[in-house]
Amino acid sequence: QVQLVESGGGLVQAGGSLTLSCVASGVDFVNYIWGWVRRAPGKDGEGIACITWTGGSTYYSDSVKGRFKVSRDNAKNTLYLEMNDLKPEDTAMYYCAADTGPFTGWATFAADFTDWGQGTQVTVAS
Repeated sequence: QVQLVESGGGLVQAGGSLTLSCVASGVDFVNYIWGWVRRAPGKDGEGIACITWTGGSTYYSDSVKGRFKVSRDNAKNTLYLEMNDLKPEDTAMYYCAADTGPFTGWATFAADFTDWGQGTQVTVAS
């Protein structure tokens, strides 16, 4: 009974910042690499950030590299996403996801993941 609760989304002006959180329960948090996937209306999910088991490595999609920072607190079973310099194209529903790892690219990250939470909506106004 994995449960993921994403929070922190909202409406923000372009150039602004938001920090998202994902609290996980029912899972051995540290045994997985974790990341964030976003889905805009009418589009496929896009993996954007991933962090390895103890935070030693991070991976970002080209679309967010340099603007977003993913982190994790294994003691709190929590994943974070710091989003800076937000752009209208960042508007999407954001979900956290786990993968057994290692990270092998965005085409495979969380490809078999099923325990999606409710997500948190990020809307960036221009």
